[in-house]
Amino acid sequence: MSLPEGWIQRLPKVDLHCHLIGTVRATTFAELARREKLELPADPERIFADINSLPPDPALYRNTVIPVPQGRSADEPEVSYSLFQASKWVIETLRSADDLTRIVYEAFEDAHRFSNTRHLELFFDDVPEHLAGLGYAGSVEAYAEGIRMAERDFGMTGRMIKGIDRSKSGEEALARVREVVDNPHEYVAGIGLDNLETAGPPERFADAYRLAGEAGLGRTAHSSEHAPTAQNTITCLDLLGCDRIDHGYYVLEDPEVVARMREEQVTFTVGSTTSRRSWRPWRRASIRAMLDAGLNVIPCSDDPGMFPTTLENEYRILDEQIGATHEQLSHMALAAVDASWLPDAERSALRTQVAAEIAALDAEFGLA
Repeated sequence: MSLPEGWIQRLPKVDLHCHLIGTVRATTFAELARREKLELPADPERIFADINSLPPDPALYRNTVIPVPQGRSADEPEVSYSLFQASKWVIETLRSADDLTRIVYEAFEDAHRFSNTRHLELFFDDVPEHLAGLGYAGSVEAYAEGIRMAERDFGMTGRMIKGIDRSKSGEEALARVREVVDNPHEYVAGIGLDNLETAGPPERFADAYRLAGEAGLGRTAHSSEHAPTAQNTITCLDLLGCDRIDHGYYVLEDPEVVARMREEQVTFTVGSTTSRRSWRPWRRASIRAMLDAGLNVIPCSDDPGMFPTTLENEYRILDEQIGATHEQLSHMALAAVDASWLPDAERSALRTQVAAEIAALDAEFGLA
């Protein structure tokens, strides 16, 4: 049975896996694209409505534990725009520090308004050439200003995660991490390997992750998401020293890895919604299997402006379609706090607050 109406809406939430460019509102993209006179194949709003990343080579996904759909889904548009292409167009429209501050603030505003999110950790990418004048430090400060404004206006907390593009070399990744280490900032809490998993094996980035660990930065990585193997997740944990794993669905390919993940209670940030529309049923079946196996999964919004989704919607899908229990959803809300990269004292205070609010909600809705 689904939970009482209002419980999920009011549940205090934490989002640990959210890409800044993927949070940009369709209306903001449209405004900025028109301001910059960006040439696009369709109206900006139409592009956002038709984001649909086509799956990779289906030959990679034969005979997986959870069958991967091979055909198209009923809700796919006639003309599809990939998430990566849409992201490139969004980046082209960002032309100043004020633009960067604005999209961060709007990301927090939407998380607060639509999901009752209390803490948000945002991935940010390399500085594009047209913003080279800001440099790394200037860009980070622009992002940080957006977080400060959100903390003031919405009572939230936030941190940033430097995205490490796995399609680039290990040397480039090491240079990016060195930039983070040489320019410490209170709001930059860690690094995260992203982009298509098939574009670069995790072991390529061992040196970059070693430097991050030595500097006390949090470490995460997209893993076992596009490559149908559990081994990448083992590499991310044992070689890269990751604190948590983003996605991780293909750990289900190896029962021994599943047993280890259950025993160690490794945190997986999972998303029921993806820009690959035909894969959404597979995602949800995989998350159900992860829950059944006793794995520590917590929902994330990933790219909420472009899918589109919200963290609240991800909790609703867990409740209504995947069949997560009240106890499991409550655990997820607290586990997300525990896995956050807030300083210890702030994390402890947030956990106490979230636990008290869940207890009060349960008493109000007769779930205690």
